Amino acid sequence: MRHAALPGMPDYDPEDLYAADRPNELSPVVKNDPSYVYVPNTESNTVSVIDPATYKVVRTVPVGDQPQHVVPSWDLKTLWVNNDQGNSLTPINPATGQFGTPVPVHDPYNLYFTPDGKSAVVMAESDKELVFRDPHTMAIQTVLHVPCEGVNHADFSPDGSYFIASCEFSGHLLKVDTAKHTLIGVIAMEHGAMPQDVKISPDGSVWYVADMQTSGVWTLNGDTFKITGFIPTGNGAHGLYVSRDSKSLYITNRGEGSISVLDFATGKLVAKWKIPGHASPDMGGVSADGKVLWLTGRYDAEVYAISTVDGHLIARIPVGEGPHGLCVYPEPGRYSLGHTGIFR
Repeated sequence: MRHAALPGMPDYDPEDLYAADRPNELSPVVKNDPSYVYVPNTESNTVSVIDPATYKVVRTVPVGDQPQHVVPSWDLKTLWVNNDQGNSLTPINPATGQFGTPVPVHDPYNLYFTPDGKSAVVMAESDKELVFRDPHTMAIQTVLHVPCEGVNHADFSPDGSYFIASCEFSGHLLKVDTAKHTLIGVIAMEHGAMPQDVKISPDGSVWYVADMQTSGVWTLNGDTFKITGFIPTGNGAHGLYVSRDSKSLYITNRGEGSISVLDFATGKLVAKWKIPGHASPDMGGVSADGKVLWLTGRYDAEVYAISTVDGHLIARIPVGEGPHGLCVYPEPGRYSLGHTGIFR
């Protein structure tokens, strides 16, 4: 294990950042929490709650306007529904399933947490801001104005010293100092790029950035902050998810209804799983046992449960309109960096 750059951040394994995410290795904080899949329906202003044992919706709960993501807190004790146009965060107690009173927060398109647990980072997409807030009360700590349009996804360096965020609408990548809350660098990507999800490899050597417009994944050296290559995956590359054994990266191709599988060891694509019929796989997460990849069908009002063994479709579950950043919970890991569940 190696000491982190941020005081308060847990030590980490430099050879595998996801070493704490092995199948069913749940933190004591969440080991007794009931297992559910929480689905924010952006156009219906609801959250569908799915029982993963039966693949059935067991509850549909009204929330604020345009819920975009359901995000686990750093301490694993709260799930936050990002009501983007409702300008609020609705807390869920995952131990009881109870939805709490919304907390006023402006433009919370997405939400992350610094690896030391000291700040929540609201991706205020329309406001062109990264807003650092108290992780419990959501009181503002710092506002960082960003020189790009559509800032929305991110991931953190192995030692926690910086994070890299994507700006969807202007085709930029940002590098931000985690402790100082300052901008370190900006990359203007090639014309027409539309960067989406961001994910770092288990050994920290390669960053992957899904690009919905160029239909593939860019590779990046985070320390030098330089793009190193491009891997075509499929139409509308969007979400990035790490397998429970840290060997594979699942890449959702929203425009063609498929999932590409990348082998971290070789950096090569090893499989492509096509969802039968029309499908629009978007955001999601991996089940606690690692056997199921859960994804929303953004334009089809449904959720897909996909086998990570061979890619076959296990279930197709009707939900509300515009399902987006679903959260599978609980999941293995010591703490959460946010989004739909980045655990380390």
